Amino acid sequence: MMRLLILVAMLTGLASPARAWWEYGHETVATIAMTSVQPETRRAIHRLLARSDLMETPTCPARTIEQASVWADCIKTLKDRYSYAFNWHYQNIDVCRPFDIKANCPDGNCVARQIERDVRMLKNRELPLRVRVEALLFLVHFMGDLHQPLHAGDRHDRGGNDMKADYGHVPNSNLHSIWDGLLAERAISTPVDGPKGILAEVPVAERPAMKQGTVEDWSRESWQVAHDAYAALLGDACAPVPANRPALDNAKVAALIPVLRRQVARGGLRLARLLDEALG
Repeated sequence: MMRLLILVAMLTGLASPARAWWEYGHETVATIAMTSVQPETRRAIHRLLARSDLMETPTCPARTIEQASVWADCIKTLKDRYSYAFNWHYQNIDVCRPFDIKANCPDGNCVARQIERDVRMLKNRELPLRVRVEALLFLVHFMGDLHQPLHAGDRHDRGGNDMKADYGHVPNSNLHSIWDGLLAERAISTPVDGPKGILAEVPVAERPAMKQGTVEDWSRESWQVAHDAYAALLGDACAPVPANRPALDNAKVAALIPVLRRQVARGGLRLARLLDEALG
């Protein structure tokens, strides 16, 4: 029976990441953005999403902002059609060296530069409608990716995928999966009220300041949070990988929940700003 319980816990740990930040986090960022944009921007978004059929990806619908937020991950299942976009989801900038986005974004193939490119295309009303719809779908997703810290910084370990770790009672995970999955699920749903609850934690007077800055500024900020994520696990973000698998205990998890919730709020409010600038 004990072996069975451990196996169930392990399988739960493996399954959760695919449906936590991957869906839950992205959808929450998108919903916060949609409730924060100007009315005319919201109407423009609806008009573009109404033509998402132009993408010809029936297995990856994008008729709502929530569907749009995960479209860029869904199309990975289409393999060769979108294989060129794989590197656009992240920028693994070394958290143990000075921040340098240029050295980690060859030929614009990283999440920050693609966000900037998508905004430019979305603004350009002379581009074909299909191109602008695609730019919207990528933009909504990539702003979620940028604010998942392990998409913004790492220790040359594939965004923390190679940093083995335990999460509470769930063994045999890794740092990326924890932030993508178990921690994200717990943080976004703690307390209740979903996107509305996360947005309510940011005072209205503070929201304009949170929206300020450039995509590179936001990249540096998420990179710093990634540094702190390693520090929370190891004590020192740049310490050697320990012989024994490190763990995030309940106290560490409790301290990280507000950090992750704030990342989601930042992503949603900043996405709203970019959408207003492009479509308002």
